[in-house]
Amino acid sequence: MKFILMMHAPRGTGDYGVVQWSQDDFKAHIQFMKDFNAELRKSGELVSAEGLAPPGQARVVRAGKGGAPDVTDGPFAESKEFLAGWWIVDVASPEQAYAIAGRASAAPGPGGKPLNLAIEVREVMGGPPP
Repeated sequence: MKFILMMHAPRGTGDYGVVQWSQDDFKAHIQFMKDFNAELRKSGELVSAEGLAPPGQARVVRAGKGGAPDVTDGPFAESKEFLAGWWIVDVASPEQAYAIAGRASAAPGPGGKPLNLAIEVREVMGGPPP
């Protein structure tokens, strides 16, 4: 069973609150993510994982006239959080995906304290529902 684990981060100064972290805290967070992904890759559970650029760099695209895409810098849905990155894992049960999401949520933040970020877990459907 494949699941997507979507990490949501609170909006901070600029787009990312991490710009206010110390360099040591930021490096510890990135090292945690590298080690976490390496562990999931070694166990065979990791399908894909990526972090995303700040929301300020995102664009909204709609079908435009004449087939050309209409690209704008918004409007976006108002929210207090944004999608910061994701993992796609292939595991035997939803509970296994929840356990992985819980570990990702505990990524270290300022002072090494767990961030406890919200991780949305959704099954990746292999086809339309029966």
